[in-house]
Amino acid sequence: MKKICTIGGGTGNFVALRGLKHYDVDLSAIVSMADDGGSTGILRDDLGVLPAGDARQCIVALSNSSRLMRSLMNYRFENGNLRGHSFGNLFLSALEKVTGSFEKAIEEVSRILSIKGKVIPVTTQQVRLKMVLKNRTMLEGEKEIYLSEEIDQGYESLYLEPYPKANHQAIAEIMNADAIVMGPGGLYTSIISNLLVEGIPEALRETKATIIFVVNLMNRKGQTTGFKVSDYIQEITRFIGEDIFDYILVNDQKPPRELIDKYSSEGDLVENDMLEERVVLASLLGPLENKSSADLMNRSLIRHDSQKLAQELMRIITNVDKNCSLALL
Repeated sequence: MKKICTIGGGTGNFVALRGLKHYDVDLSAIVSMADDGGSTGILRDDLGVLPAGDARQCIVALSNSSRLMRSLMNYRFENGNLRGHSFGNLFLSALEKVTGSFEKAIEEVSRILSIKGKVIPVTTQQVRLKMVLKNRTMLEGEKEIYLSEEIDQGYESLYLEPYPKANHQAIAEIMNADAIVMGPGGLYTSIISNLLVEGIPEALRETKATIIFVVNLMNRKGQTTGFKVSDYIQEITRFIGEDIFDYILVNDQKPPRELIDKYSSEGDLVENDMLEERVVLASLLGPLENKSSADLMNRSLIRHDSQKLAQELMRIITNVDKNCSLALL
């Protein structure tokens, strides 16, 4: 059985895991601990717990429990003092307090929801993601970085405070994996935030696993404006120390022009500018429904299809060994 390890944030990991769980593989999801927005951020500040949001999404993605239980974990209260809070975040945070460990809390919820695989925090230390822009502006936390529209003007540094050590289990999963899937997800907040943890870049350089990067469908305006595939690879390489990717999975299916135009104020499509053999092109878009103009402003309409993404990942993983050519492409 192939051992597959995903690395990212909640939303990106969710998409990959939801499709991969239907295959006969051993799955593990390494998740960022830098989230500080919304319900997660409030619980971090009020209770001193680790951020639950990304872990919750991965648990739901891997769950084989009923649709009702999965919906319950994602349910957000709409009014009262709990308005905006996710039940799953509250549940994980409460379990962390009861068990005294975020890892144990994840284990208990994973058992309750009958998940296939493991969800592993990249670090068990409390950290904040920070970025210093070239104009000397300090962006404090993942939320400020995600919402910034100035990053593409240049930044001086990106780091976690305090500088954390990696969860030993995360290192073990990277070293023992047959394949590692990085992305999709926010470049700085979901992907690179994991690479800022001591031990993770070293493990990625040393592992014998086949490493696949799933490129985002769209750039985020103000952060990755105009980024092409090579820009993503160069930026990630900057934090790992070398280009580690054996395969780069790129969507080659274009959404309708109307939808692209609707999103122009938020971002642009990522274009492929790499003609290397390791670049795998595939149609990866989720179903594009006919919706109202108001609905078209929802970014999630342009999204990866979990089944298509998993199918392409498995085609690569099943038919290739490290440093060998892809058999079926």
